[in-house]
Amino acid sequence: MLTVAVISQKGGAGKTTLAIHLGTAAHASGLPTVIVDTDPQATASRWGKWRAGMDPDVIDCASYGLLPDKLAALDRAGAAFAVIDTPPAADIMAREACRAASLLLIPCRPRAFDLDAVRTTAELAKASGKPTFVVFMAGPPRGSVLYPEAGELVQRIGLQVAPVMLPERAAFHHSVAQGKTAFEIEPGGKAAEDVARLWEWVRKHASEIASKPASTVVA
Repeated sequence: MLTVAVISQKGGAGKTTLAIHLGTAAHASGLPTVIVDTDPQATASRWGKWRAGMDPDVIDCASYGLLPDKLAALDRAGAAFAVIDTPPAADIMAREACRAASLLLIPCRPRAFDLDAVRTTAELAKASGKPTFVVFMAGPPRGSVLYPEAGELVQRIGLQVAPVMLPERAAFHHSVAQGKTAFEIEPGGKAAEDVARLWEWVRKHASEIASKPASTVVA
C-alpha cells in the first residue's frame, strides 16, 4: 500500500485540503483509497461525514499507537493508497505518521512567515529519513519571482520542492464546504487540473520509492 503523510507544524498551512484532494483523486483514478485522520481536531473526519457515504473512506485514528495496526489492517483489506492527515504540532502522532509513510508532503504558503515555520517541520521530516517535498499552497496562480525565491528558501532549509503546486482557487473553498473536492464541483476547472497533475506526480514518485530497497531510499 502506498502511504503518504501530509505534515506541517503550522496551523492553516493547508494539510487537510491537500490530504482530501489527494485521497479523492487517488480514488477517482481507480485505486482503493483511504484518508487517515490523526488530527484531534478531526477536520478531515468532519468533511468525510459531510460526504454522506461517498468514497473515499475517512478513518479517524487520533489515538497514539493505533496507526501502525490500522494501516496494516487497511492494507490487508485491499487498500492501495493511504494519505495521512496529521496534527499541527511536532507531537508523537506526527512522528508516528512520518515513520509509517514512504513519502512526506509539507504544504506551505509561499510567504515569509510560513516559509520560516517550515524549519520546524523540516527537522521532523529529516529525523524520519523519508523523502520529503514542500507543496506550495494558496499562493497566486502566477508568481514569476515569488515562487523561485520561495523555492530557494526551501532548498536552503534542506528540502525539495514538489514540481506541482495548488495555488489559490475559489473552487477549493467552495467544494470543501459541500463535502466535496474542487474537481468534483468543477471537473473542467483550473483547480481540477492542478489536483490531477499533483496526484499523477505523487503516484509516480511514491511508486518509485516503494519499488526501491529500503537502503537506497534517501530524502
